[in-house]
Amino acid sequence: MLIAIDGPAGAGKSTVARRVAETLGFTYLDSGAMYRCVALLWLESPTREPAALARAANIELGGPAEPSAGERVLLDGRDVTGEIRTPEVSEAASLLAADPGVREALVANQRRLTADGDWVAEGRDIGTVVAPDAALKIFLTASPAERARRRADELGAEQATVLAEQALRDERDSGREHSPLRAAAGAVTLDSSGLSVEQAVERIVELARSRESYWPS
Repeated sequence: MLIAIDGPAGAGKSTVARRVAETLGFTYLDSGAMYRCVALLWLESPTREPAALARAANIELGGPAEPSAGERVLLDGRDVTGEIRTPEVSEAASLLAADPGVREALVANQRRLTADGDWVAEGRDIGTVVAPDAALKIFLTASPAERARRRADELGAEQATVLAEQALRDERDSGREHSPLRAAAGAVTLDSSGLSVEQAVERIVELARSRESYWPS
């Protein structure tokens, strides 16, 4: 069974998706980390073609890491868990996400990973492009102010600055030609503005368990 969780930056996708996976005993896939890895490679080698970097990169997700850093991420055998979370890498990842060659390479990798087993995959095009036939598709969102507040708290930054940067990123993600950010057909939209992480997780778990055909009787 595959649960696809998409949504804009700051909606809580990573935290919620990870908790849902833990609750159900599924494997968690952070597709954004893959784009961040390519962005890091590009920042380190700006003369190289991003799509070529994406095709050649050996990205491994999962395993223990510092709690504040999320899942461990290895890039060509190197632990980049912390490096890929910097503002510079985040901005570069957003830019490269509009590159069709980068998307093609990473989407193929994501489809290969999730072809077997039970997964909770989160990103911005899981339900629309990577896995449109996912058993459950969630579009997790929140108000712009709430998303900016969460991100500012996470980064220790000014909320007004984060809100302005967020607006630019939202416009870029929603307006790009390839795989624009939008709710997938058949997706359940969940606004997390007034919800705790636990409440959002509980709602998604309930929806997953309601897909009776995917669970043994």
